[in-house]
Amino acid sequence: MRVRYSHTQHSRALYGFGVARLSPVLKQATPVCAVRGEGVYLYDADGRRYLDFTAGIGVTSTGHCHPRVVEAAQRQVATLIHGQYTTVTHEPLLALTERLGEVLPKGLDSVFYLNSGSEAVEAAVRLARHATGRAGIVAFAGGFHGRTMGAAALTSSGAKFRAGFGPLMPGVSVAPFPYAVRYGWSVSNAVAFCLRELDYLLATTSPVADTAAFIIEPMLGEGGYVPTPPEFLAGLRQRADRHHILLIIDEVQTGVGRTGRFWGHQHTTDVRPDILITAKALASGFPLSAIVAAEELMAQAWPGSQGGTFGGNAVACAAAIATLDVVRDEGLVENAATQGGRLIEGLRKVAADHPVIADVRGLGLMIGNEFLCPDGSPDPATASRAQTTAAERGLLLLTCGPHGNIVRMIPPLVVDSAQIEEGLSIWAETIAAVAV
Repeated sequence: MRVRYSHTQHSRALYGFGVARLSPVLKQATPVCAVRGEGVYLYDADGRRYLDFTAGIGVTSTGHCHPRVVEAAQRQVATLIHGQYTTVTHEPLLALTERLGEVLPKGLDSVFYLNSGSEAVEAAVRLARHATGRAGIVAFAGGFHGRTMGAAALTSSGAKFRAGFGPLMPGVSVAPFPYAVRYGWSVSNAVAFCLRELDYLLATTSPVADTAAFIIEPMLGEGGYVPTPPEFLAGLRQRADRHHILLIIDEVQTGVGRTGRFWGHQHTTDVRPDILITAKALASGFPLSAIVAAEELMAQAWPGSQGGTFGGNAVACAAAIATLDVVRDEGLVENAATQGGRLIEGLRKVAADHPVIADVRGLGLMIGNEFLCPDGSPDPATASRAQTTAAERGLLLLTCGPHGNIVRMIPPLVVDSAQIEEGLSIWAETIAAVAV
């Protein structure tokens, strides 16, 4: 019998080609192979529906495949996909910049677009060093700012993000973050201690004259979903002003309504960043990030230091415009505050019956459940079982924290009260099953 070879088989036989696979280092948090998304739900090939309280790690702010975002992207694909923005400008780029001006903090009026959070973080650091002529950057314990060489140097939310490929970018100092549960203190005591330690760091290992910027998240993301206390953020602003240090606020995960305010730092009165970083939720799933600063500050970047092949992509910009319109028109910032309040109240009721959950905390629709052993040590085993069991029951969640003992909940901002109750019901059943 004659054997017929496909072109692929012929190529493998002739050239020794094999079957390509995803890197074995990429580990999926759930076994779900998603084929379709709609609103707060994902569907697998068998049609099973999953309540997605991960939102692509806070990316699908308007839910999966919001019709207005889909329509905007489809329309843009048919007219201009790529207009490299240091070669030409294009309408979506200009329109998005104007639209962002409506929601940016007062005085931040100059925008530089990139693709990812890590790129934006590194661009912010570069700008700070150019503008100040100083090299030192102070980051805070538990912060996550990315996996690339510079961003990883600023990251201390887990050893896995920075291990094995050093030396990393020099000039970085890490100061304590007021994680009150970890210290076993009140929030006010933790804030006072951490501000004293920051002052000590500036007097010792990161001298004021050498320090360009502080960089901080309004809420620790990968570090455990710990809100930055307003008193601490205000203390950073005071020290930044006193010492002519720039304040970089990393809103990659907290921005665009996630915390129940448009920007996470807006929970602290009268604190404005010198440089703001945004990404994730900005374009509802299309890769787009940005740094924003006052034009006077942005102009101090050295010529040639800002650019990139794909930054400000036309389709991503069109999706971002639609995203901002949906967030405004559907009241999603307010919805995040309302539904987040409902969610955290329900989670605390579950925790009250199960001491293995030692703390439930968060802002808006960004909430963490911390699992501790009876002796107060982290309990990643139970957190992992809870995350896995919830997925089996149809609720998709993620863990975080240096020890992996926090289960985080990040529903899309379009989530409604019935879906919150659905999630709480599955979570209560899950905890009853695993907390034994």
